Amino acid sequence: MNDKKKRWKGINIIVALLIITNVATFLVSNLVSFSMPNGKVMVSRTTYNNILSFEKLFTIKDKLDKYYLNDYDMTKLIDGAAKGMVSAVGDPYTTYMNAEEFKDFYSQTEGNYVGVGIQVGVKDDKITVISVFENSPAEKGGIISGDIIESVNGKAMTGAELQDAVSMMKGEKGGKVDITLSRENKGNYDVTLVRDEIEMVTVKSEMIDNEVGYIQVTMFDENTSKNFDSALKTLEEKGMKSLIVDLRGNPGGLLDQTVAMSSQFIEKGKNIVYTEDKYGNRKDYNSEGGVAIGTPLTVLTNGGSASASEIFTGAIKDYSLGTIVGTTTFGKGLVQTTFYRSVDGFNDGSGLKVTISNYYTPNGNYIQGTGIEPDVKVEYPEELATVAYDRAKDPQFAKALEIAKEKIK
Repeated sequence: MNDKKKRWKGINIIVALLIITNVATFLVSNLVSFSMPNGKVMVSRTTYNNILSFEKLFTIKDKLDKYYLNDYDMTKLIDGAAKGMVSAVGDPYTTYMNAEEFKDFYSQTEGNYVGVGIQVGVKDDKITVISVFENSPAEKGGIISGDIIESVNGKAMTGAELQDAVSMMKGEKGGKVDITLSRENKGNYDVTLVRDEIEMVTVKSEMIDNEVGYIQVTMFDENTSKNFDSALKTLEEKGMKSLIVDLRGNPGGLLDQTVAMSSQFIEKGKNIVYTEDKYGNRKDYNSEGGVAIGTPLTVLTNGGSASASEIFTGAIKDYSLGTIVGTTTFGKGLVQTTFYRSVDGFNDGSGLKVTISNYYTPNGNYIQGTGIEPDVKVEYPEELATVAYDRAKDPQFAKALEIAKEKIK
């Protein structure tokens, strides 16, 4: 019996030694030693391979240190390298932002910022005006949705320079911005705008008559779904029997906000939108349920309705929960996420916005570059787009109101 125990003990020791030997071999084979000024360091083979991949950057840095005549700012050097790397992927929505740029970017999702008052996107490799904020310098300067930005402060712009254009148009209050734009049937034109504080009221509502309610949503910021919910309840208390939701010129915004807003009209548990990343991983965003399920609904859209606006529109259309009136939406079917926390490796105030997935409507429609067609197409005359808005002359609103009234039983 004792011999048997000794034999098992010996086997256990051998197995343990084999495991330890294999683990040690694995660790040694996956670690690389290389020399640094203060001695040798051990890093993983993956890290070592990454260092080799970026050897040219280290070589350039070494040559600058050794030969460049003047001093340079290390932070600017690193920011420039990061911008160049991200720009090289060729996606205008994937951008690196230094601390100042990220602060401006983040402020816009909180409801106000200093700038000229336009939202822009990329279409056919051109920076296109998606929407113009009410009473903004851009609106006063005559800029309209659909205009193309050709240059900012003398610098020519293409879709690849989207973030540069946005950064240059923001800045200190009172500062001037020179912009060259182009418009179909007008050609190029120049404007000089003075930056101002842009206060974005993203939800406005009213009763059109005793039965039809109207809610305009201009952007999906962090307060939009809460304010939409409040507007909806107020209109219901006033006797609303049919609702018009106006998403014209809404460039999008926060995904969670459009999901929450869409939930008001869609049964709990039903899909609102789903995303797929490059690995084929699917993520579903389903309805939380809401108070307006079954409410007769009409949705106004145009070429300035983008991204989160299209998620709402696509879900309503796919489930036949409302009538879409106006013109085809912008066509942005990409989802971005932002890395800025220290846990992500960003502890200096900078940030990285990355396109991580495509999104699809509940029926599986991918709308990137194509947009969503309305159920009832109504063009908005160009001559009206260049003058102060007058609802009484708005053919899209008139049609939406007509349909909204027809829905009342």
